[in-house]
Amino acid sequence: STKTELPVPYGPWMEIAHDLPQLITSHRLRSRVHQMPQLSTRHLRGREELHLAHLVLSFITMGYLWQEGEEGTVKVLPRNLAVPFWEVSQALGLPPILSHADFVLANWRRKNPNGPLEIDNLDTIISLPGGESLRGFILVTLLVEKAAVPGFKAIVEAVHAVLQLDEETLHRALQELAEAIRDMSKALKRMHDYVDPAVFYAVIRIFLSGWKDNPAMPDGLIYEGVSDEPMEYSGGSAAQSTILHAFDELLGIRHSEESAAFLHRMRDYMPPPHRAFVEEIRRAPSLKQHVLSSGDTRLHVAFNQCVSALADFRSYHIIIVTKYITVAKAKAGRAEPGGKSGSSMGKPPSALEAKGTGGSHIFSFLKSIRDTTREGMISA
Repeated sequence: STKTELPVPYGPWMEIAHDLPQLITSHRLRSRVHQMPQLSTRHLRGREELHLAHLVLSFITMGYLWQEGEEGTVKVLPRNLAVPFWEVSQALGLPPILSHADFVLANWRRKNPNGPLEIDNLDTIISLPGGESLRGFILVTLLVEKAAVPGFKAIVEAVHAVLQLDEETLHRALQELAEAIRDMSKALKRMHDYVDPAVFYAVIRIFLSGWKDNPAMPDGLIYEGVSDEPMEYSGGSAAQSTILHAFDELLGIRHSEESAAFLHRMRDYMPPPHRAFVEEIRRAPSLKQHVLSSGDTRLHVAFNQCVSALADFRSYHIIIVTKYITVAKAKAGRAEPGGKSGSSMGKPPSALEAKGTGGSHIFSFLKSIRDTTREGMISA
């Protein structure tokens, strides 16, 4: 079962972490952090505790930074938060900011430990403002990752099958991969049931924002006690998930220079074992070349089904982003100024206007990677 509590000496962190939504909405988090004792990270044992500490410190950091919205940012992360966060990050090979690995991969537990990995039996470990919508956003994203698991097994099988020249196994692996990608699209559809676009747009998004390519924090952030120079890190983004990187590498999909550069930078935000996995697929012999030179129609068809399912997944992601950013933004613009919805929500972040939380120009980026995916088809 997942560890959800750090060892006793880290009580001061856990206490703050479990109270984040209240502390942030009542504007008390910064003063609580200032009173927090300076704790050493040397009592953390093993990767599981380190990952939990990274999760806790990254959520506290995002809350600290964005407590007053994008108008009220700070230039310095105080030493009692910055130093342990930096040390834990170094130990894990992760950046000192909230990433997909924290927000989703390390942030779930089963309500009933013997129950299924389904949304009704799942909960987050640490939360931020956004209530049920935040929980839904994290857990639906987790279910997309879960749907991808058979796809990872299929990747490993496909790579081996190419090396062994085993067309039977390769054909089956490609069919399993296409199936897994279609299941990811099904999982992603549940976003509509669990996440309110207005809450995502006005509340959740800002806490995922980073201090690189963000006009609200043009100079980055000084990690006090770590370095006198400010550092820049990108916000949390699904582009930090290993899944699509692995599929792109396997299927030999080549994105435009600008999109590829952004995606490559996102690999620095993955846990090192994930990054290594993507690298290994990249170094494997080309699956596409193998399928082309095999002249086997069944392999052509199965390969194209994978590419097509991946392009469909990316198209569906664009539909979701349109609803949660563009449509929500239009509605936020129409909301009564100073009306009930206006005041409780605060001002939607303008620095993020047409950008994703990772700092990319979201629509041109997503459409470009979807189109280059489609272009990866093998023509008969």
